[in-house]
Amino acid sequence: MDVKYSEEGGEKSENQELKGTGNLSDERLVTKSPGSISSNDMIFRADKIDLKNLDVQLEKHLSRVWSRNIENQNHKPKEVWEIDPSKLEIRYLVAQGTYGTVYRGTYDNEDVAVKLLDWGEDGMATVAETAALRASFKQEVAVWQKLDHPNVTRFIGASMGTSNLKIPSKNSEGYTNLPSRACCVVVEFLPGGTLKNFLYKNRKRKLAFKVVIQLALDLSRGLSYLHSKKIVHRDVKAENMLLDPNRTLRIADFGVARVEAQNPKDMTGETGTLGYMAPEVLDGKPYNRKCDVYSFGICLWEIYCCDLPYSNLSFAEVSSAVVRQNLRPEIPRCCPSSLANIMKKCWDGNPEKRPDMDEVVRLLEAIDTSKGGGMIPEDQDGGCFCFAPTRGP
Repeated sequence: MDVKYSEEGGEKSENQELKGTGNLSDERLVTKSPGSISSNDMIFRADKIDLKNLDVQLEKHLSRVWSRNIENQNHKPKEVWEIDPSKLEIRYLVAQGTYGTVYRGTYDNEDVAVKLLDWGEDGMATVAETAALRASFKQEVAVWQKLDHPNVTRFIGASMGTSNLKIPSKNSEGYTNLPSRACCVVVEFLPGGTLKNFLYKNRKRKLAFKVVIQLALDLSRGLSYLHSKKIVHRDVKAENMLLDPNRTLRIADFGVARVEAQNPKDMTGETGTLGYMAPEVLDGKPYNRKCDVYSFGICLWEIYCCDLPYSNLSFAEVSSAVVRQNLRPEIPRCCPSSLANIMKKCWDGNPEKRPDMDEVVRLLEAIDTSKGGGMIPEDQDGGCFCFAPTRGP
């Protein structure tokens, strides 16, 4: 065997010449004794290591690992509620709120509403908080897809981060990319709009008593169903109720609202829901499904009056007065006592004294609407906030 001697006097075998990742030459190898080379005997000169080559090989390795991860994810079985992005077409913007943006679109040739939720893009939530919200959202979606009730918006599907959807841009020119951390919810589209808009359109004419009771029954039955499934809506308000062409009310965003309540942003500041919040929620105390009952009582007043509660007070004034002074909306004198009593029971300051929603359904079903009792329109004599015991339609 031929032996070569180094400048330092060591010797090595040609067959034992080492060639590593950094293209090390035999000048960078010093041995303790002939023929006894081991990994512990290698000494590298830093100025002779090809760092650029090492970076290239590391990048190739990481790329292979990333590709395998993506491939594994693509082969994972899909959840039953996951949508097929190729069947979804997003057409135009409908509304934009604190926690998401709603679009009109079609899915598998069916008219749908598409809500895009993005937690964390504005930097308000940490990575850990965003991950927790997404995990909670996934659990809620799994529950929502199992629900079936005529007063709950029908869930079609969701996506936990599909980034290849074409989203119309805000300026109606071209499309914008879906944020990487966004979640997408697809539900049936209801052309009747929100209950809030419906009440606003009737703010002067008011609603016939039978229409008031019909809407109240729809909402109470939907909430009773959700509560039977151990779901607390947490954001019951007219804006979250939708109407179909037959004016049947359906609850929207019940699962999403439950997740949104955990968002680090101040929910009461921008969403306008403070007027519906139960005292225990405003006061930061633990709460349960009875917070929905309180909010229903406020909604019942709103449906009857076609007006907004506490419209002349600031958020701070409402929050303080509801908790400390037992502030509630003023019930018109023309309101039948049967309905007024339901309002008072629902917005009782003590959650334990509030009725369950199934009891509210029974109380509403027992009301006689044949003799009228609706609020009198503003342009008629003897308006509802006077002292005359007049009954409306």
